[in-house]
Amino acid sequence: MIGNKKMITDFLGRRMKIGLNISALVFVFIALVIPNRISSITPLAFAHFPLEAILLGLVLLVPGRAGSVIRAFAACLLAAGIIVKIADMATYQAFDRPLNPVLDSRFLADGMNLLQGAMGQIGALIVAGLLITLVMGIIVLAYVVLGRARTLLRVAPRASITGLLAGLCVWTTLALGGWQRTSAPFYDLMAMHVSNTLSSIDDLKAFSDVVDSDPYAAVPDDALFDKLKGKDVLVVFIESYGRTVLDKPDYATHVRPVLEQGGANLAAKGLFARSAYLTSPTYGGISWLAHGTLLSGLWINSQVRYDRLVISKRPSLNRLFQRAGWRTVAVQPAHTMAWPQGAYFGYDRIYASQDLGYRGQPFNWITMPDQYTLAAFQSLERQSLERTPVMAEIALISSHAPWTPLPRLVEWNQIDDGAIFNQQTREGDAPEVVWQNTEHIREQYRKSIEYALANIVSYAINYGDDNLVILVLGDHQPAPFVTGESESHDVLVHLISRDKKVMEAVKDWQWTDGMLPASHAPVWGMDKLRDRFIAAFSKQTADFSPQDQYDADKISAKIAR
Repeated sequence: MIGNKKMITDFLGRRMKIGLNISALVFVFIALVIPNRISSITPLAFAHFPLEAILLGLVLLVPGRAGSVIRAFAACLLAAGIIVKIADMATYQAFDRPLNPVLDSRFLADGMNLLQGAMGQIGALIVAGLLITLVMGIIVLAYVVLGRARTLLRVAPRASITGLLAGLCVWTTLALGGWQRTSAPFYDLMAMHVSNTLSSIDDLKAFSDVVDSDPYAAVPDDALFDKLKGKDVLVVFIESYGRTVLDKPDYATHVRPVLEQGGANLAAKGLFARSAYLTSPTYGGISWLAHGTLLSGLWINSQVRYDRLVISKRPSLNRLFQRAGWRTVAVQPAHTMAWPQGAYFGYDRIYASQDLGYRGQPFNWITMPDQYTLAAFQSLERQSLERTPVMAEIALISSHAPWTPLPRLVEWNQIDDGAIFNQQTREGDAPEVVWQNTEHIREQYRKSIEYALANIVSYAINYGDDNLVILVLGDHQPAPFVTGESESHDVLVHLISRDKKVMEAVKDWQWTDGMLPASHAPVWGMDKLRDRFIAAFSKQTADFSPQDQYDADKISAKIAR
């Protein structure tokens, strides 16, 4: 009886070892071929004949100490690939692009700051420790898995070598024959990341060569924005206001009528609007890259470029307005901490969240509703009759995730300190309810855009006198799970004014009349708008000519996108 139990135990033990060894091979195969983008993970994605699997099998058969060293090295490579794929999945979900160590290195520090703010220093250190443990665990797992695979291959080493070499011959034959399922996906991925990293380093050098060059820096102050003298100019960014609201039918059915009605309402009150599209340098987040791009006239598509920009001598659009006699302000309701980079842009005053006087409850992560932000700006900067004109950069954030609860417009004269919005902050589903269903998320996003558009139109109608010019644009598309992973990086842009001469100055832009841009409306890079805006509203002098505009375009073109 005891002997039978031992036999059964031995049998089960051998079966378990065989099962673990086979599982190890399956794990290695999956690690090699699994895509680095969640939406690409389909059954067909695993129908590949990867070259790396054959080569890995051959190197695992190397005996002795050399074999152990090779196994450790291969484990590190495999673990690195797994970590990179996980990181790629995250960055694709957030920004619709793969990880780039040069461009994204700043996020490590930003992530720690976010964790410290949410969990305290000890909590942040614990999370960081867990992440380090996870990375080390992946490396150990890869080492153990390759050990299991090596054990299985060494059960019959000659047969394994013969089979692997035969597989190599088959792979080569199929590859030469053009069979698309013969591939080296793991190598291709790692090579792409190495290439992107090296290209980013070269790109930063090229960017550094041109960032301090700007033909507009030499234009006389009195020539700048000569056609806007005496007018308040607002540059208003609407969070996540991307072209997907018109391209995606589920959104367009609701948003298109809002834009059409908004344009009609403006026209009925004697205001003009023109609309088009801009291509944003970012996707799904990192909105300050869009702000930096528009205001500098350079393509700021990475944190590295942004960091270099804010220590440069290139005058921002704000600073040029400041030189021309405008008071320049930034209205940043999402800012709750110090913003040292703001010194670059040339603001006379920065209104952060705590400076806007909001006494209402926050809308989840959103510090205050957009209508209050505009009302506070109106009260703080546009009430006095005896003042210099103001150029304001305003960030509207009610269309930022989690899109619940959503604010509603109230009468402008009832806003006061914002307490009127308190009841609205307690309405609607909680984020954990909304975010259980993608369609619910998308519905809430769409409603937030409708609110943002209604808000800006209402503000223009109520406060849009002859001396107000509003440039409204989206900063970027929303996250890919909201857009359906659209390839477009385009956002909408609108110019609103009561002064017909403002529209005549931009007639050659060929933007669409009204708030709804036509499908064939111009699409400019966001970096192009600054210089065209300056040229349209400034007096040509001997110090600046159309040739200078051409040179400015060449500077932007020199920087690879």
